[in-house]
Amino acid sequence: MSADNGTPKRWNRRRTFIAGGTVAAAVAAGALGTAMALAGTPVAKAPATSAASAGHASQGAISQAALTAISKSAGTDPSYDAYVAAAGGDEVIEVNVAAASIVGTFSADSAEGVAAAPDGSEIYIAETGQYYVLAVNPTTKASKQIEVGPYPQDIAVSPSGKAVYATVTGGDTGPGGSDVVAVIDPSTDTVVKDIHVGAGPRQVVFSPDGSTAYVTTETGITVIDVATSSVTRVIPDPAGPQGITVSPDGKTLYVTNANAGTLLEINAASGAVTGSVAAGAEPYAVAVTPNGSTLYVADMNSDSVSVLSAATLKVTGTIAVGRLPMSVSVSPDGSQVWVGNGYSGSVSVIDAATGSIVATVGGGPGTSTLDAAITDIAFAPAP
Repeated sequence: MSADNGTPKRWNRRRTFIAGGTVAAAVAAGALGTAMALAGTPVAKAPATSAASAGHASQGAISQAALTAISKSAGTDPSYDAYVAAAGGDEVIEVNVAAASIVGTFSADSAEGVAAAPDGSEIYIAETGQYYVLAVNPTTKASKQIEVGPYPQDIAVSPSGKAVYATVTGGDTGPGGSDVVAVIDPSTDTVVKDIHVGAGPRQVVFSPDGSTAYVTTETGITVIDVATSSVTRVIPDPAGPQGITVSPDGKTLYVTNANAGTLLEINAASGAVTGSVAAGAEPYAVAVTPNGSTLYVADMNSDSVSVLSAATLKVTGTIAVGRLPMSVSVSPDGSQVWVGNGYSGSVSVIDAATGSIVATVGGGPGTSTLDAAITDIAFAPAP
């Protein structure tokens, strides 16, 4: 993953590669949940956890200073958990922000995507190294594998909690791999339909009212009517869209074009591009604040996050984070921005009010620089 001079290479937007009929994770194996610390702080590694186990045993190996700093900078009532997908560590880590503690770790093969039911009762993990989505009860730690097809990458739960969509990236359907989004019924945890969305499905999001889903693919944004599980329109984007988010009022889509180095603003009703702005070097992921005022774009090849005004679509600031940031999420109360760094294997937590880094949490000394490759972060009410 690095050039001969130690400079990180550009990451392929399909984060894993297929070799000899298997998927090899494009990161070194490591375990963030068992070797988590403030950068440079010595820690001892805890033993590996089981497929879905409480993470209390890992607590002693994690810097309490980092967790406490995150908790103190959160809003007045941070009654939510963060779920951190550490693909290189083959696990998802559950952080209770209010309690400043790790409350669970869940093993999953190259877990690149994670999403939560609106009430926090179930967590869905894309096992990108396998053919499954893992459904986990965060309270009981019980889990179930749902076969969706080869190498699911991203996953989203509808606002009502009645539908789960997973992008399936593998298979022999031609250039770009699969063209499928698997629809999961959470009442039975089974796949009820495959929707053909175009080659190379990447990220998927639902509109705030849950009526529509949007999927970025190799060549555009596919629009899905959730009630009928059918494609209603494809918004062309030959630059190859990657990250996507929807404004809280559902009227606007924000889409990153990594190769073009731009962020697009798209009218959700018409599909018309209403704005485009340069947003750092290889903008990969994008998130919007709950009030819709501010956008955060993870710029992979500039090791930074661009901050933009949603009203003007202008960059208002740049925040240095870890190396190759590839995921970004805003906490439910809007107080924090969590950034997953792919190359440095860490999470940078930003205070949204000040734009400063509250804590950088990552692997301890003696681990690979690709310790965990944080590929996704989701928030949900604490169970």
